[in-house]
Amino acid sequence: MEIQPQKISEGMKELIKELIDEGYLKTPDIIEAFQKIDRRDFVPVELKDEAYLNVPLYIGQGQTISQPLTVAFMLELLQPKKGDKILDIGAGSGWQTALLSQIVREKGKVFAIELIPELKEFGEKNISQYNFIQKGITHFYCLNAINGLPNYAPFDKIISAAASQEIPAAWKEQLKVNGRMVLPVEDAIHLLIKKEENQFEEQIFPGFAFVPFVSK
Repeated sequence: MEIQPQKISEGMKELIKELIDEGYLKTPDIIEAFQKIDRRDFVPVELKDEAYLNVPLYIGQGQTISQPLTVAFMLELLQPKKGDKILDIGAGSGWQTALLSQIVREKGKVFAIELIPELKEFGEKNISQYNFIQKGITHFYCLNAINGLPNYAPFDKIISAAASQEIPAAWKEQLKVNGRMVLPVEDAIHLLIKKEENQFEEQIFPGFAFVPFVSK
């Protein structure tokens, strides 16, 4: 018998309304993913009561589950779609991975990388409540993401939840032409659109804070 997540809570509905009212959530498919993937399922037991606050929460190992408005903002820039193949770097709690998996559905794939073994297990356990792994949509890897996942490239979309000092060359190489990459570089979110093999259009959105990208 498949394990199904509980019906979305009133707290999650209020959080979604706040994100829509403040202009962070706009796209129907992304809004629907937020409605079906409850953030409470991705935080440690002792923080369940804080799951619907619009703040980052500590998940152990020096890492956090990102602030909901930041996740919404980055997904709106990424514009994931049904059938996309997405590389998700720094999966952590698995919440963003689950949102992406909900959007790409059965015809898509989400390859989630998490360097820290304990967090990889935590994220995998959390997302298993939604059957994405069982359905073959979501695939978790515990490894250094600096070289991406060349065996599964190219990707339609690439997203990272940790701040790099510079954008790894492998990620640029593994993005499809016309693909989109969203990632933090220091204290700003960068959107890259690959126009040609070595040509990128870039937009920068400052004023954010992230945990640093860990490569060791």
